[in-house]
Amino acid sequence: MLMSTQANRYAHALLKARAGGTLHPLLTAEAKLNIDDAYDVARSLLNIRIANGETPLGRKIAFSNRRVQARYGKTEPIRQPLWTTLYDSTVEFAMDNSAIHSLTKALQPRIEPQIVFKLARTPAAEASLQDLAESLEWMAHGFEIAVSPFRNWEFDAADVVAGFGLHRKLIVGEPRMLSRQGRRTLGDVLASASLSMSRLVAGSGGICAAGFGNDLMESPLHALHALHRQLHAQKAFQPLQAGEIIATGSWTDPLPVKRGEVWMSAFGQLNLPGLRVAFN
Repeated sequence: MLMSTQANRYAHALLKARAGGTLHPLLTAEAKLNIDDAYDVARSLLNIRIANGETPLGRKIAFSNRRVQARYGKTEPIRQPLWTTLYDSTVEFAMDNSAIHSLTKALQPRIEPQIVFKLARTPAAEASLQDLAESLEWMAHGFEIAVSPFRNWEFDAADVVAGFGLHRKLIVGEPRMLSRQGRRTLGDVLASASLSMSRLVAGSGGICAAGFGNDLMESPLHALHALHRQLHAQKAFQPLQAGEIIATGSWTDPLPVKRGEVWMSAFGQLNLPGLRVAFN
């Protein structure tokens, strides 16, 4: 466990780099941080951002996709999902399923297609997978704009946790309210779904990535359940609460984006509209 002064020092250094759009040295190389230390830094970041007027809205799960996990990790593969806090300043609702995002000061930006849930009520500590489904109000499609303060997207798991979970912005499409029957079958429906990502540049483009719901710990609902259990084991953080939104993890490898590009998504076997985002 880090001393609070040390965790605050790392937190302020990371916030300064983020504000300036500059890279930061790996914390695992500089200070030999482990995962528990990194969540101490995340706790300091949460306190600082709340003090600065930001309001937590929920959580983002990183590296819940088993196919993506193995591709990252500087000294060893990332083998577990990680999480970070979402804020009112980092969540945008695109009610027409279309958005424009500025990449100013975005460090090595990438796009991640997600399923996003909103909790209608606080789940019990011992909630089963189905109990958790029953606690949901809606689901939506989302694009996370991910950034890395660490050069070349090379990092270890503890760097990800301390480095804002690589989170910059979550763009949320039109929510779909969940019926009683929809909640009963949600895990299976999401597990069987697929998604494609297309990029349009200067009037031409095509499909450049595809992903599957069952890569996210069997389904995005399973990823949410894993986060629920993890938070109950982390006494420094509040468990999931009614009203929170949760981005459950990327269906594809994080895909590099540039100004002038337009990215679009489409689902197969899932009744959710795709999203469109233009970068400038």
